[in-house]
Amino acid sequence: MEASKLLSHCLPKIALACSRAPALDLACGTGRNGLFLLASGIPVVFADRDSQSLEHIKQYLAAQPCERQRELARLWQVDLELPHARPLDAETYGAILVFRYLHRPLLAGIKEAVIPGGLVIYETFTVAQAKIGRPRNPDFLLRLGELRECFCEWDILHYFEGIEHDPASGQRRAVARLVAEKPAG
Repeated sequence: MEASKLLSHCLPKIALACSRAPALDLACGTGRNGLFLLASGIPVVFADRDSQSLEHIKQYLAAQPCERQRELARLWQVDLELPHARPLDAETYGAILVFRYLHRPLLAGIKEAVIPGGLVIYETFTVAQAKIGRPRNPDFLLRLGELRECFCEWDILHYFEGIEHDPASGQRRAVARLVAEKPAG
């Protein structure tokens, strides 16, 4: 599966922000988005609770001829949903990528973990998805306008909310997509 086109559109800004701190591919799955950044020379922390997903990334990196990509990558097995845990408190990041994942208690930690001038690139399903297909659980679906509201104090560089066709499957999906820059002050 190919990386989100959103990343290629804002790659220069991501590279600049990640010259001071690595990118975090949060709930990365098989790492398609983080691997795209890594191939561009951007350091990436791949975070997921699933050891098999992280092993997939490790094997992919081991097969690459470029040693530099392995040096720029860090795998972090972490359960982001443990009650009362604050897994993002330990480090800061130049950019945090979140795709197809929503755990509302993490949103404040995501905002705090980004360095001033850093970015959040976030895309996940909205409540309108329940009428189209999975997921249907409202805990995993953004309310209309929720993502924009969460980052309203940041500089919103890109925002989309609506129904589109998934480029990979051709199926309709209801998503919210945001690129936001944390204020420098």
